Parts: sequence; C-alpha cells; structure tokens
Amino acid sequence: MDLLNTLVDKGLRRELPTREEALAVLATSDDDVLDVVAAAGRVRRQWFGRRVKLNYLVNLKSGLCPEDCSYCSQRLGSRADILKYTWLKPDEASRAAAAGLAGGAKRVCLVASGRGPTDRDVDRVSRTIKAIKDENEGVEVCACLGLLSDGQAERLRDAGADAYNHNLNTSEATYGEITTTHTYADRVDTVRKAHAAGLSPCSGLIAGMGETDEDLVDVVLALRALDPDSVPVNFLIPMEGTPLAQEWHLTPQRCLRVLAMVRFVCPDVEVRIAGGREVHLRTLQPLALHLANSIFLGDYLTSEGQAGQADLDMIADAGFEVEGSDEVTLPGHRSRASGPGCGPAAGSAEDAGCGSHAGSAGDAGCGSHTGGGCGSHAGAGCGSPGDGGADAVCGTVPVTASGEAGTGAAVPASGKVPGEARTDLVAVRRRGAGTDIAPNA
Repeated sequence: MDLLNTLVDKGLRRELPTREEALAVLATSDDDVLDVVAAAGRVRRQWFGRRVKLNYLVNLKSGLCPEDCSYCSQRLGSRADILKYTWLKPDEASRAAAAGLAGGAKRVCLVASGRGPTDRDVDRVSRTIKAIKDENEGVEVCACLGLLSDGQAERLRDAGADAYNHNLNTSEATYGEITTTHTYADRVDTVRKAHAAGLSPCSGLIAGMGETDEDLVDVVLALRALDPDSVPVNFLIPMEGTPLAQEWHLTPQRCLRVLAMVRFVCPDVEVRIAGGREVHLRTLQPLALHLANSIFLGDYLTSEGQAGQADLDMIADAGFEVEGSDEVTLPGHRSRASGPGCGPAAGSAEDAGCGSHAGSAGDAGCGSHTGGGCGSHAGAGCGSPGDGGADAVCGTVPVTASGEAGTGAAVPASGKVPGEARTDLVAVRRRGAGTDIAPNA
C-alpha cells in the first residue's frame, strides 16, 4: 500500500505526515489492519527497539473534583460509585508506589483530582516525591495535578519531579462540548509551563468521546506542535454515572488504527497505551505493543486493569522486553544527557523530531491554541486514566456521519452490538491506594 510505504519512510526520517495521510490511516479497513500495524511497527522499532516501558499510577486524591469533564468519574456531579478520599500521606503514597516498582515499573505517576494545585498542595506533593525517591533510586516521578500557576512547575522540578502530565484530550473544536469549566488554551498553557520549567512534558488524548476522525487527527497534530516527550493514548471507559456512559463504539481494530496514526505523527516519542486498553483492545492488546512502547501496569485511577503479572506475561509472549531502570527511554536526539531517560528534547525543532517546542497550532495543521479545555482530573492521570471516566480514561471511537468509524458494523463474536453498554468489561477499583487492600501490580 503506497500510503503505508510513504508513512514508514516519513517516520524513519522523523518527518511530519500530512493531515490527509493521518486521516487515511484511520479510514483503512479492518482487512488492512495487520498491514497498518506492521508498517507502524517498523517506525516503533526504529526508535525504541522491542523495549516496553512500564508506568504505575498512584491516585493521591480521588473524586471530589469541582470540574465538569464529561468523561471523568471524579467530576462534579458524577454518580459513579468510585473510591473517594482526600490526600494520601507521603508514606502512604510511597508504599503504594513501591508495589508498582516491585512489579517492574520505571515511572510512578502521581495524580490528584481537582482544577489545579494550591501552593500547599505543591508542598504536599513535593514531600511525597522526596519520600518515593528516597526509597527507590533511579525512579522517575511524573506529577499530574491539573492546571499549574506560575512558579509551580519549577517548584515540582526542584522537589525532584522528572515529568508533568496534562492531556489535551480532544481537539480544540470539540473541547467545549466535553468540558465547560476550563478552556483548551488553559491546558496548552500548563503543558508549556511544564516544558519551560525543565520538566519532561507528557500530554495525550482520549479517543472515543463522540469526536470525528478529523478531531482525532487535529489533537495529535496539536500535540506534535507542543512536542511532549510522551503521548498517552486513552480509550474512553464509559463509566456508569457519567455523561458519556453510553459511548460504546470502539473496537480493537479501531484502537489499533488510532495508535498507528499517533505513531506515524510522533514517530520518536514515547507513545503510551493508557486507560481503556483492557476494555477496548481486549485480546488484541499484544498487537498494540507493536505500536506503543509504553503501558501502565496494573490498575488505573478509579477502574481496575488486568493483573500486573498478566501484563508481564503478555509482553514476554509477544516478544518484547521490559525496559530497565538503567535504560534511556527516548532516542538520543531527544533525551537529556543528565536525566533518567525522560527529559525534554534539546536542540532545534528539527532535532526534537516531533515538532517545534513553540510551534503554533497553525504549524501543527490544526488551528490556533485557543478554545475549550480541562483541568487536572485524575483522568489526566499521567496520561493513563483508564479509570473509567477519569481524565485518564480514554476513548471510545465514535461512528462517523457515514456510519463507518473504521470499525465495520458487524456484530462481534461476543454478540454485543457496537454502541451497546459493556458493563461486563468495567470494574471499579476497590484496592490499592486509598484502601487497606493490596494493589494489583
């Protein structure tokens, strides 16, 4: 297929695909999905070999959020029956992190629901970062606390944070339909603040909230313009009790096409399969490892993931290997010489390989960085939030106006009709952080 050959060549050169080429990936048929995976897999192996980075989420503060993000189980007015608790103490968070690190995680993502941290919250998280780093040499720590005020990113960096996550989630054109209590521009501003402070920027998306293919491509092009080091791809978990509880349209094949498109647009960036992979990729999860080089281990913010050992077995059975703590995640042209393998790209936009740090939305081919937006939401959860509904959780690919979401309309072998709620696939987290039960890691 000429399209795939062109995209492979561009990916190996770190060249930006056109908007039309990215859209064409999403429009490929289920019959061609293995060809798409094989092509994007060549780009993934060029920059990351067969390594898979493991990340572990710790939900520092669950629920009780004043924001109205429609996808989030922790949102204002959510009726989702999730765990709700206020801030974990530093020693409690450190113990929770230890479980993931023992399972092979290299990065710990500290997430807290809310619009954004107060200065007191930053002090609290700073003590938590110190507690985790004192106990675990070489661990990477990413914070995900919502919208940042001036100077807060620098304080987190000085406390030992390596990265900061704040997802764009969806396109500027769509954002106002998903959230009204923040703007898209607010989110872009926080990603830029983190980057300017020397934190490794982490920003991703949620697929499947009713957006079009054009929206998906536009948000990924916008991300490339912001030049994050890692891009979490979430697949919406439609949690009961949230406005998007009926958004069940994703198929495993559709998810693979979304991941492939992200890989082609950001070839040398850490692409992380985040919330919803177990729910929507299901038995095709191993194929997704040919596209993404990073996953979350164990549970998410408010929903359960598959057992940590099952993740490790899947990685080994698919012929991949867990990335070691002494290995640098990013390719040499992106990684920081003194960092733990997650630092911001240095040099010119060309060297960065995934867009200019200050590139405008226009450069990204997706319009200006103004519009809708959203706050912290555990959902943002370091990009993962597969916590049903939490920021972290992610997408359910919608059917397009033509009725073809790139997924086909056939009833799957499970007998479930696309769009029908799959409550059998979602379990609310009842263990780990905020409970007295051992975590799933």
